[in-house]
Amino acid sequence: MKNSAICEERVLHTEVLKAVRSKMPKDERLFDLAELFKIFGDSTRMKILFVLFEAEVCTCDLAATLNMTASAVSHQLNSLKRAKLIKSRRDGKSVFYSLADDHVKTIIEMATEHLDE
Repeated sequence: MKNSAICEERVLHTEVLKAVRSKMPKDERLFDLAELFKIFGDSTRMKILFVLFEAEVCTCDLAATLNMTASAVSHQLNSLKRAKLIKSRRDGKSVFYSLADDHVKTIIEMATEHLDE
């Protein structure tokens, strides 16, 4: 039984390889990208991001919206903030969260479009 995913003849296409290698990001950059996508790989964090698409919210409102404890939400918010996907601001005794920039929404919208195809 032949494996259709493997070439039947080993031939290197050196011009293609050269072009691809010249465009390949450095390992550190690829690691950072992989870490960013790990952040998107959690459904709770995705829910938080979808809430933040609609409004800037405080931790308490976010916890109530997601039916979670403030502590559990805070843990996820810290991960999102370390990844520079969200930002916070203090107003009196409350801390409000919002998306860091429009890129965050664009990434998720593009992924959603991809899933819908």
